[in-house]
Amino acid sequence: MLPVDEKLNAVTIRNHLFQVAERMEGELGEERPCLIEGCEQDWEQLPIPDGPLTVGLDGGFVRARHKRGCFEVIVGKSVLGFKRDDPEADKSKKCFGFVQTFDEKPRRRLFELLKSQGLAMNQQVTFLSDGGDDVRQVQQYLSPEAEYWLDWFHITMRITVMKQMAKGLANERKAPAETGSQQAETSAQKSIEKELQSLKWNLWHGNVERALERIEDLQWDLEFTTGKSENQNKLLKQLQEFDTYIRNNQDYIPNYGERYRNGERIATSFVESTVNQLVSKRMVKRQQMQWTERGAHLLLQTRTRVLNGELEETFQRWYPKFRSEMEVMPVAPEAGRVTPWFLVLSSLGSAF
Repeated sequence: MLPVDEKLNAVTIRNHLFQVAERMEGELGEERPCLIEGCEQDWEQLPIPDGPLTVGLDGGFVRARHKRGCFEVIVGKSVLGFKRDDPEADKSKKCFGFVQTFDEKPRRRLFELLKSQGLAMNQQVTFLSDGGDDVRQVQQYLSPEAEYWLDWFHITMRITVMKQMAKGLANERKAPAETGSQQAETSAQKSIEKELQSLKWNLWHGNVERALERIEDLQWDLEFTTGKSENQNKLLKQLQEFDTYIRNNQDYIPNYGERYRNGERIATSFVESTVNQLVSKRMVKRQQMQWTERGAHLLLQTRTRVLNGELEETFQRWYPKFRSEMEVMPVAPEAGRVTPWFLVLSSLGSAF
């Protein structure tokens, strides 16, 4: 796996990884505002494409090394529905990642990934994200047949938090012997829970206008309640933020119930494993490491190539005689395939 007659250290391996990642970065094309190729007449002449592509994007935060706080890492996965020439073939899945504040070619990176999966200009592509402006800019103008939807998980997560807060309001109003005014206030808190459930139902069915009316009614109820507690103020603040969130993304909220019944994706849950593989295992969970933006970004490029099964192909393209069939070491069937040294680089990172 590693040369036994040479002494290796973390700095050497880190420098080699940076050199490999920077060379791969140099092969990316130029970043452009619009990466759609051809015209509508040309697209009509194209053959029928493979199954639709679904792209999910999510973010994570990594501890910064030279400054306080964290910086954001964007991670995503692209899933091809099916191969038209081979319906029984496994679904093609590829992942990508980059440091938002460091990467200068995020849209080109995603476009090249989709092209490696056979992206055609007449192919349906669905993008799912949390609705952030920074993430949405990455996925725009990549395909003329693209759809952009808000991830249902981020909606229901916010509503769940507000429902828990409403239950807390109802519990704090309970007393051994309630007066008439206290009973009225308790019933009002229960009605808030029902309103939140109605709000969720409307968003599930894509009725954004009705959902915004529910949010406005809830804000009025909380604003004009006498003797507001600290929890009521917190709930009111959550509603105001949720109102802004829905208004900014109202054009990207479909009928989730209809999509779910048709077997279409409505959430980025399929990206969670990718976030764990690329970011959380080495960079966040139970780790005390601190990272530079450059180091985290370049490591991500190597890790994604490993997970996509493309790093060895990249070396073979750079060095045609690399790992020829005669040089592959035989291994026992249960032992699996011998891992070359450059694949080991993807599991390192403590010095980055």
